[in-house]
Amino acid sequence: MADYAKDVLVETDWVAEHLDDDGVRIVEVDENPALYAEAHIPRAIGFDWKQDLQDQVKRDFLSPEDFGSLMGSRGISNDHTVVLYGDRNNWFAAYTYWYFLYYGHDNVKLMNGPREKWVSEGRDTTTEIPSYPEATFEAKAPDESIRARRQEVLDALAGDTRLVDVRSPQEYSGELIAMAGYEQEGAQRSGHIPSAISVPWAQAVNEDGTFKSADDLRELYSSKGVIANGDPVIAYCRIGERSAHTWFVLHELLGVDDVVNYDGSWTEWGNMVDVPIEKDV
Repeated sequence: MADYAKDVLVETDWVAEHLDDDGVRIVEVDENPALYAEAHIPRAIGFDWKQDLQDQVKRDFLSPEDFGSLMGSRGISNDHTVVLYGDRNNWFAAYTYWYFLYYGHDNVKLMNGPREKWVSEGRDTTTEIPSYPEATFEAKAPDESIRARRQEVLDALAGDTRLVDVRSPQEYSGELIAMAGYEQEGAQRSGHIPSAISVPWAQAVNEDGTFKSADDLRELYSSKGVIANGDPVIAYCRIGERSAHTWFVLHELLGVDDVVNYDGSWTEWGNMVDVPIEKDV
């Protein structure tokens, strides 16, 4: 598909043709979890990213055991092909894709286009919650090669690593601490990590939320200096979901091997003591 490095996208037509395929589990993960209750793709499983996919005591992933238990309880096994989609041009769908790979399940794909594309095409939706038999899902040891922690970002400031800030230009410059409507999730300081390059996530998609061609994406990230000399790349945003979308583009669609998602992102960096920031305002 469009000369992407990996076969990780499926079109809405493909999803429609596999609604009754018991080897496939379609999963919706929205920024606004209430959307799933209003309407979703028939037989799709819904996950609340904050309640289901986050440890409720600490801001982190579920443990491998808890992740496996969650998947199994919803009828997802290691043998299933998982197809993800959601609102906001698949922000949290991409985040969940990255999460699945973190725990070793690589039989996972992203629908090329968000739930809005499915709805706009007049395709079937339902409010019925599917019930699948409980399954066995064993999460593997975490793959830390695709995730960055704060110390790795600090260490990267002294090297050749390319940092890419995928937030809005206003967040990057320091004009805004957080996007309008997300002020309660802002940090103490505004700005960006020193040396970070601004490439807002939305530049990677078309108007309907589908991904741009591989050639266009490669040109975008090369012209901005994100892809250069084989240097490592760290993507970040505010809480890690938009940067997971950019990680997906770079790692999965363009085949950039050494790229990681810093999911601590600006809510961590902008609140830490004794770390540098830059502002353009």
